[in-house]
Amino acid sequence: MIFLYVVVGLVLIFDFLNGFHDSANSIATVVSTKVLSPVSAVIIAAFFNFIAFTVFPLKVAHTIGKGVVDPDVLNLTVIASALVAAIFWNLLTWWLGLPSSSSHTLVGGLVGAAFTHAGAGSIVLPGLLKIIAFIFIAPIIGMVMSFIISTCVVYIVRNCTPSGVDKVFRRLQLISSSTLSLGHGGNDAQKSMGIIWAALIVSGLATKNDPIALWIILSCQTSIALGTLFGGWRIVKTMGQKITKVKPFEGFCAETAGALTLFGSTHFGIPVSTTHTITGAIIGVGARRGASAVKWGVTKKIFWAWILTIPVSAAIGASMYHFFNWIF
Repeated sequence: MIFLYVVVGLVLIFDFLNGFHDSANSIATVVSTKVLSPVSAVIIAAFFNFIAFTVFPLKVAHTIGKGVVDPDVLNLTVIASALVAAIFWNLLTWWLGLPSSSSHTLVGGLVGAAFTHAGAGSIVLPGLLKIIAFIFIAPIIGMVMSFIISTCVVYIVRNCTPSGVDKVFRRLQLISSSTLSLGHGGNDAQKSMGIIWAALIVSGLATKNDPIALWIILSCQTSIALGTLFGGWRIVKTMGQKITKVKPFEGFCAETAGALTLFGSTHFGIPVSTTHTITGAIIGVGARRGASAVKWGVTKKIFWAWILTIPVSAAIGASMYHFFNWIF
């Protein structure tokens, strides 16, 4: 029972770091365009991260709980190993200022630890392949949607003055940023809920048919909101300034594209990366001005971080499984 408490504690630490690491996704453009101060931005983002459970059904939580690794082979050691791997990778990429995926590092840690524990048969391959596919699909969708939305916006406001456009979209960006935060809280907090739910199942305190308890929902939404409140400022700088320069109307277009992608993926229970989605969307609004408007050297480093996240996290998860078995 003590180990279960440790695992739940690790989940909430991971969830906090998820919000801390990913706060840049919600606030980078609205801060870089000076629509909101950093403090106001994180407060609004944290609020919408928290209330997301009132909007979205818990489909992503069930995918993580039983759609990546066979629940029958899970134990607390596997779960703890995955969480330590995810926490380590999140801290490392935050320190380097790289917007990597908290979702994929958790998946990678689970896969590595489960594979070490029970072999390849423990991996739910269709679920894993769907998540891997969205490493590429999510940013492409975000990029295409933001390109289309920004192109349409430019056409609609073609006869308006730049100052008038700026004034309108500074207000609209408050809505788009809040909506993106809502989508982030809806998709990302559910991953932690799924892990706690799985831990309760393997401990005999819940069954696969039980609904996810309210205390799990509230604790995970609170943790991710608190993490968002503290903000991972190193990544905010990368997202808001180093990929491309963003004006208020472009920030609105990128956030709207990111939010729509997150809403759709959460509806279908797909645990996509908020980071990948909004990064693709920011690239999309920059690409509308031409390829030279995007700083491809920076995006190249980000792409490598995305590609390495699952295999590196899997290796760390496997190593931690051996370590925990040796300790206990």
